Amino acid sequence: MDNVELVWSDATAEVHRFVVGPIENNVYVVRCRASGEATLIDAANEHDRLLRVATRLGVTSVLETHGHWDHIGAVEQVRAAGIDVWVRSEDADMLPGYDHLLEDDTVHVVGQLKLRTIHTPGHTPGSISFALEGTPVLFTGDTLFPGGPGNTTFEGGDFSTIIKSIEERFYRVFDDDTIFWPGHGRESTIGAERPHLDEWVERGW
Repeated sequence: MDNVELVWSDATAEVHRFVVGPIENNVYVVRCRASGEATLIDAANEHDRLLRVATRLGVTSVLETHGHWDHIGAVEQVRAAGIDVWVRSEDADMLPGYDHLLEDDTVHVVGQLKLRTIHTPGHTPGSISFALEGTPVLFTGDTLFPGGPGNTTFEGGDFSTIIKSIEERFYRVFDDDTIFWPGHGRESTIGAERPHLDEWVERGW
């Protein structure tokens, strides 16, 4: 239903993914199997479909990875439906509205699950990623993709900053078998991307 794919699960958690909008944004739902409570990462677009999925999977909060237009297209509608939206302060003004601000290195509780916040500026000043504690699961927004960092040519973007975020907040912290899911496209692992950092720095994007 609604082309939602279960992309990862264990005894405690489920990660569901579906793709919305003209730029094929990934929307993720992280669901606690014990409580049935879930959070949605990036209320990007197609609000009717998104809200159907949110209702079916028990979504009680939305976490925004950053404030670019293609990631926030359904924010007004999810807030109108009574779902709180969280975002970093640096990107908050890019949203039509929000309910809470995300701090760095804190825990967002979803039932019995814990999502650790990781401030990863560079794509935008307020870009933030989320690690599902006790699992190899990481959500990188538009900071890290298979094959390189996110675009830094937009206003507020900075290439040296995004490289620093990837190196210090991802590569120095997470094991090679960590699976990351980006804001667009397919997943990869930290181990698959780690050897290419110097190449990305050399090419400059």
